[in-house]
Amino acid sequence: MGNLRLAMDAGFWDLNVPSTQTLDGSARSIPGEPVPLGASSVRRTLRPQQLSLLGNGFPLGLIPSISPTSPKELGSFSLQSLLVKYATPKWWVGLVGQLRPKKLISSIKAEVVGGDELELPAFKDIGKHFLDKSLYSLGLCSQISLTPASSLFFSTEAHGEKESRRSKAMFFHKLRHHDLTLEAAWPDLFIDSKGTYWDVPVSVSLDLASLVSESGLRYRFGIHKNSGHPRALNASCGDIPLTLMPGLCAKAAFSYEKSRDIWRQKEKKKDMIVETAKGRAWWLSYDTRLQEPHAAISGLVGGTCTAWLGGGVNSGADSKAELGNEEVASIPTSNSKKRYPYNADLFGSVGYTLQHGKFRKDFLDLTRIDARLDISSASAFVKGASHLVMDVFKRPGKREMNPLASPRLNVILQQQVAGPIVFRVDSGLSFASPSGRHVPHVEDIVYSLSYSLRLLKSGKVLFWYSPKRKEGMVELRLFEF
Repeated sequence: MGNLRLAMDAGFWDLNVPSTQTLDGSARSIPGEPVPLGASSVRRTLRPQQLSLLGNGFPLGLIPSISPTSPKELGSFSLQSLLVKYATPKWWVGLVGQLRPKKLISSIKAEVVGGDELELPAFKDIGKHFLDKSLYSLGLCSQISLTPASSLFFSTEAHGEKESRRSKAMFFHKLRHHDLTLEAAWPDLFIDSKGTYWDVPVSVSLDLASLVSESGLRYRFGIHKNSGHPRALNASCGDIPLTLMPGLCAKAAFSYEKSRDIWRQKEKKKDMIVETAKGRAWWLSYDTRLQEPHAAISGLVGGTCTAWLGGGVNSGADSKAELGNEEVASIPTSNSKKRYPYNADLFGSVGYTLQHGKFRKDFLDLTRIDARLDISSASAFVKGASHLVMDVFKRPGKREMNPLASPRLNVILQQQVAGPIVFRVDSGLSFASPSGRHVPHVEDIVYSLSYSLRLLKSGKVLFWYSPKRKEGMVELRLFEF
């Protein structure tokens, strides 16, 4: 059911997507656009705390990741490590370091090959390459527990190849039936469904979200403000997303969700006890959330209401998208779009889960499929359906394709390889192509390999790779399903 809630959370500005572009390991999904694979509304463990645990299983505590950069000589491969940490019952602080070794190795190799003899001056020249600041990135992260229900988070990071720093602050307060969150980032990093990254100079959000009630009703209220002109970090970009343009936005949303088991094999106490030479012992599943074979169907419907005040309302003739290399690309006036000051819409999702195995044996004890069909915008879907009918009975005309008009199918396939090791494929399919043809196609796919940690009950070390974004990283995830 957690994945179904993306339908509502995707309309707000705090939906996290795993990313290697920042040291905290995440970027934001853009409201009003299809949700990228891997997005989660569940708050994940802080990246420095992940590195603290992951470092115990990697040589020298160095965790690898793959992340393309604009200076290509730096290379995509990088190594991260938690350099310093300090923890008390109410305060945690950590310093994260990152090294991109490709440029360093290439420079030293060129120095050695180009030199005639390895004399003392030559060694000094080699040492200078270690002082190249573009090789390094540093990030400071701190979390303070103010009260049992309140916490304050702050992080700042600097990348040697970039001039500006990236900072973020968050206040979280847990009420009896709600979560209150105040966030600010300068700049804030967003990613769209095409894999393009956008920097918003200043982003501030205030959000009140209800917990899921027994009836399945859930609602959220949020106020968000963007300041400054969005800038695309990738080498190419299109129209600036309207929800990233400067302005103040107030949004309210509600959803109603239900889930029913078609069948389920309940876990019994006798299943968890085995006889050994030394007597009885507990035989637990590698993941407590994957210990019951079952088939289930779930559904969610909801609505949103949005109001914008001020800021840009046109991402065409009046706006330009800045590129990562400081060039400015003009947006064609033919692609101009209007941001309406008031908007209301409906959305819905249907999900199906089928799991075989209890994930307890060493082989062939887990096969799981999670499928979710999303209709992000009912109005765009109806409009797209009417255009489809017109194209069938009349000559197809050229029109701009709304990315929300087509339903999207997200499928997650998991298969146990051996013991706690599981191979996983996340795929996103759309029923219409960007050219406007109503042809199903795969929009994105992410491959991953995970190692479940039985001691954490429902935790795993996961390495994922996205061919579309050419990114990959090692993460620690808890209670994902």
